[in-house]
Amino acid sequence: MFVEHPLRVALHNEIHARPFGGVESPVRCTCLAFHAGEDLDGEVRAHFRGFCERYTLTPPADDQKYFEASCDGFTVIWERHAEFTVYVFKRQAAFDQPFDDPVINLIPRDWLESTPGQLLVGLHIAMDQRDRSVDDIARLFDYNGLTGSRVLGRGALIWTDFRLHGDGFGRILIRDNGLKRLQAGRLIQRLQEIEVYRMMALLAFPLAHAATPKVSEIDARLSAITAEMASKTHTNDEETLQKLTDLAAQTEEMAASLNYRFGAARAYYRILQARLVELREDRIEGMQTLNEFMERRLAPAMRTCQNIGDRLEVLSKRVARANNLLRTRVDILLEAQNRDLLASMDRRVKLQLRLQQTVEGLSVAAITYYAVGLLGYLFKALKGAGIPVNDAVASGASVPVVLAIIWFSMHRIKKALHRDDGQG
Repeated sequence: MFVEHPLRVALHNEIHARPFGGVESPVRCTCLAFHAGEDLDGEVRAHFRGFCERYTLTPPADDQKYFEASCDGFTVIWERHAEFTVYVFKRQAAFDQPFDDPVINLIPRDWLESTPGQLLVGLHIAMDQRDRSVDDIARLFDYNGLTGSRVLGRGALIWTDFRLHGDGFGRILIRDNGLKRLQAGRLIQRLQEIEVYRMMALLAFPLAHAATPKVSEIDARLSAITAEMASKTHTNDEETLQKLTDLAAQTEEMAASLNYRFGAARAYYRILQARLVELREDRIEGMQTLNEFMERRLAPAMRTCQNIGDRLEVLSKRVARANNLLRTRVDILLEAQNRDLLASMDRRVKLQLRLQQTVEGLSVAAITYYAVGLLGYLFKALKGAGIPVNDAVASGASVPVVLAIIWFSMHRIKKALHRDDGQG
């Protein structure tokens, strides 16, 4: 038998991790998305287990990220993501007014109010096959400007205004022109994902907006420091290095706090664009499509986030280059100082050598003087002993001999020292 990879089954099933069951018109859904990161994962799962206990459902496993089950008169879908949790409640039943008495009214209020995280998306979606007038559709959206299109090969029409209404929820209306059951389910899933990923992507925009003045300030300070470095009157390199170090720390701190959010925004935006493509929109005369609306409203926000991220990256590189330039200049100055110091030391060594040579000459004379003095005492002793020696003449005659011997001896000693130093 084959040795199976331990993740084979999990990876194979990942592609089916978040299916959305088929639906038939008429149907109404309420989608809730709560911003709840991984630190709240335990609370999120415990809270949903409480829901399952109320309706005698088998709760999802600890590693499960998707759950769907039928309850009393409605179906619940639970999705757990890294940063957020999605709850979808759907009910298939006839209705007169799409957004009156939404399915969320069937959910226990106390359970909803204790949901972990912060509510980010609240959306009502209604789908039926009724042919409504333009004025009727406008009234359902409080006469706000509408965005809409024909989707899925004209199999359905959708309308929305991307606004929060009096109940705090957004609205999407779908007219089913003969969608198959699974097509209708996928359409509702894509529409609720578009809204969720739109909001998740936009979480980065306030951060980018708040960071813009700080980035401009760092840019201006760096330009001033660079100009100061280029100035010929600049002398305090230590102070400039401290300024650059502070700028580098501030830039890296901002980048660390923003990079994750900006990276997540780019990922969410790409998913959103993919979902829009999957709708295969055709224009309704006189109305923006969802894709056009997103390009006009969401794309500039994403470009702002991208711009701030790029500016931070460029600033980081500029600070590093300025730091390297300053350190290079400091190294060059130190090398020049070391060169001057070595030249000064060389001059001192030469002066020491000359002084040493002078001292050596005096030393030879002094030693000769003392040696001849000692010989004088010897000659006087010999004369006193009866040996016929003229002590004065003998002392005078010994001077050149003693001088030659001492000079030769010292010369031999110096040569031996030089030879030993060369070998060392």
